[in-house]
Amino acid sequence: MAAIDDVLPLGTELERSYPVHVRGRLKFRVGQIVYVAFSSDETVMGFGFPKEERAALVASDPDTFKLPSASDLRFNWVHAQLARLDPSEAREFVVDAWRMVVPQKLSRAYDLAHPDGPGPA
Repeated sequence: MAAIDDVLPLGTELERSYPVHVRGRLKFRVGQIVYVAFSSDETVMGFGFPKEERAALVASDPDTFKLPSASDLRFNWVHAQLARLDPSEAREFVVDAWRMVVPQKLSRAYDLAHPDGPGPA
């Protein structure tokens, strides 16, 4: 069962990433691009995810994953019930969303520094 504390350190540890609070909601950004956002009650984590793969993700576990609202379907985005994710799975989603918004050289450097993937918080 993941919680916001399981992924919070990544918001400052990933290169070029920083946390912001917007209208009481925590979001992680690279520049002005939001790649992860939490609901105000911190139960839902929205994150960048390839559009062409999100239907399969939602279908794989509809109790955990949801599509964004109709107005946000144009974005590479999906929502997850945070408590239904394993902490390591939640960290992987954060890192993968970050990868979508940074240059490939940063992604490759992260892989070299973390060959076993994102570690525990």
